[in-house]
Amino acid sequence: MAYDELAASFRQVCRAGMALALAALCAGCFQPLYGEGTTTVVGGNLRDALKSIDVKQIDAVPNSAEAKLAVQIRNELLFSFTGGGYSTPPTHELIVKISGANTAVTIDRDTKLPTTEVYSLRTTYTLVDIATKKVVVTGRAVAGVSYDDVNQQRFARLIAANDAERRAARVISENITQRLSSYFISGG
Repeated sequence: MAYDELAASFRQVCRAGMALALAALCAGCFQPLYGEGTTTVVGGNLRDALKSIDVKQIDAVPNSAEAKLAVQIRNELLFSFTGGGYSTPPTHELIVKISGANTAVTIDRDTKLPTTEVYSLRTTYTLVDIATKKVVVTGRAVAGVSYDDVNQQRFARLIAANDAERRAARVISENITQRLSSYFISGG
């Protein structure tokens, strides 16, 4: 009985030791995506590749909700690419088009006003290599953000809608940044 318990504990120690040895061997294979040593297909590290993207102005109807979001998305992208620093001479340009819409999900029976709404922001984006004028990445990003208006207060509803728009813009910016990072790392 004691021999069986000793053998079982020895096997567990051996398995744990083998798992640690395998983890140590594989540890050198992985590298952080945004690390300094991460090399890209276009050469250099990922941070430098992202800094060389020229984000074009996003077209929107002046004085509309989309015009405000267009500025916010562009600012979010610029910050994601440069980290708040300066950009490098551009090698690629990013063209983004947006459209947004509010949808009432639930409506109060008494007041006939929406109590829950969803703001949907849809974008299409294109990354163009400036030297060859070739489109290297094209894609779509969609973000749906819900917000509630439980108290039926006009100001609270406007603030909630603006907050939902800002959150959707942040999600869109993160999606585009991740997709472009993937392109620069893998080349496709």
